This record gives sequence, structure tokens and C-alpha cells, in this order.
Amino acid sequence: MESLKKVVTNQYFPAGAVLTVVVLFWVVGMLGGLSLLNNNQPPLTTLTWMLFVYAAAVLTPLAGLLAAGDLVRRWRRNRAAAPVRETSNEGAVEVPPSHAQPNPSQPTATKPQRPGRQEAA
Repeated sequence: MESLKKVVTNQYFPAGAVLTVVVLFWVVGMLGGLSLLNNNQPPLTTLTWMLFVYAAAVLTPLAGLLAAGDLVRRWRRNRAAAPVRETSNEGAVEVPPSHAQPNPSQPTATKPQRPGRQEAA
């Protein structure tokens, strides 16, 4: 039960579930999920099924792309937030991610100009 709780509360679960449903929808469609259209059904049933399939065929690729993008974004964010290890003479020291990146408030070093050249105004 604890492992199921860990899976469901995982940050990757919603996007992973959507991506799984999208893939299953397309696999079922490829394996003959549209067989309802071959049967002799009332026109309203056939029209309703066709509208559902059309909406699903249009919306599932969009949902799949958004879910995949969310998974990649979360993975990259978690990977970048991992503590950076620096080695020194005394051993490994953990540096928080905020210190690993250059501070934008500090002025950056500019290239010195060669003598005899001037910048255009």
C-alpha cells in the first residue's frame, strides 16, 4: 500500500498517467478499436461514436505532447536543482544550486579594448 501511495503522490504521476492513456488509446485504435463503425448501428449511435473518435484523435496528440513536455521540464528542473559537488583539498563540499550559477547582480567582466580602437557611439 505504501508503494502505491508513493507512486500516486509522485510529481511525475499525472503527466505519466496522461501519456499512458494516450498511448493506450492509439494502440487500441491501431488494433481495431474502430470496429463499432463496421456494425449495423442506428445513425445517431454511429454519429456519436464518430464525433468521440474525431475529438479524441485531435486532442490526444496535443495532450500527449503537453504531458511529455511536462515530464521533460520536471526532469530537467530536478536535475538542475540537485546539489553541485565541488572538490577541494579538504574533500567534497556541497554547494547549493543558487551559488553554482553566477549572480546576475554582480557586474560581469568586460573585454578590455585594444589601444587605438574606439567604440562607435
